[in-house]
Amino acid sequence: VQLQASGGGLVQPGGSLRLSCAASGDIFEIDAMGWYRQAPGRQRELVARIDSAGRTNYADAVKGRFTISEDNAKNMVFLQMNSLKPEDTAVYYCNADPYDSRVASYWGQGTLVTVSS
Repeated sequence: VQLQASGGGLVQPGGSLRLSCAASGDIFEIDAMGWYRQAPGRQRELVARIDSAGRTNYADAVKGRFTISEDNAKNMVFLQMNSLKPEDTAVYYCNADPYDSRVASYWGQGTLVTVSS
């Protein structure tokens, strides 16, 4: 499975961005997809996740501001980010978890989101 993330950039506080992740390869292996982020000096953390049943979960810090969605026909996952704050600044990574827990997760290359005035 290959993941290609896009959509990062510089945005002012209070602004919006939409991240996209295109998945290719053995898509049938994938149970859930999500977005993680890593800010400088901090560990990578889960931002949002959606599973094959459409169930979603979000980090407390982004609830009510971020929305994860998917387009199964196009094998894509999106992260709509609204009301962005400087603390949302990070490299955002697309992630895919296989059904088989013995198989390692897949990761995209990361896209930088900078929230600054």
